[in-house]
Amino acid sequence: MPTNHVAASATLDAPPQAVYAVLADYRGAHADILPDPWFLGRLEVEEGGTGAGTVIRFRTRILGATRTIRAKVSEPEPGRVLAETDFETGAVTSFTVDPAEGGRSRVTIAMEWTRPGLQGWIERWLAPPVLRRIYVAEMINLERVAAARA
Repeated sequence: MPTNHVAASATLDAPPQAVYAVLADYRGAHADILPDPWFLGRLEVEEGGTGAGTVIRFRTRILGATRTIRAKVSEPEPGRVLAETDFETGAVTSFTVDPAEGGRSRVTIAMEWTRPGLQGWIERWLAPPVLRRIYVAEMINLERVAAARA
């Protein structure tokens, strides 16, 4: 079963510590970076709230399909990499924050998932451009929120 991978990166005008703090703050700032029209309603925290161990739930509408996603947050590299693993599908969305020149941040949002059969092939062709648009919009919001908090 092939693994699908989609990523987008940008240099943000905000310090890495502020960017990572926004990403890890699921009870507050993280909800403010989720872009319309793909995210419906408010991100809900079921457990925890900051970084690893947090369990979140949110609704999305992508490619005409609406679904509720429950995910568990981990920090494979605390302070640098945050990951959300979808309980249902195993898909992993990761946020990587690296220092860039001038006190800025280089951020990469990526998703990896596997899906068998025809559905997997359809997603392989249709999902990447849509997910990249979502990630770019999310990074624009992330830059705004992190710069305001810095």
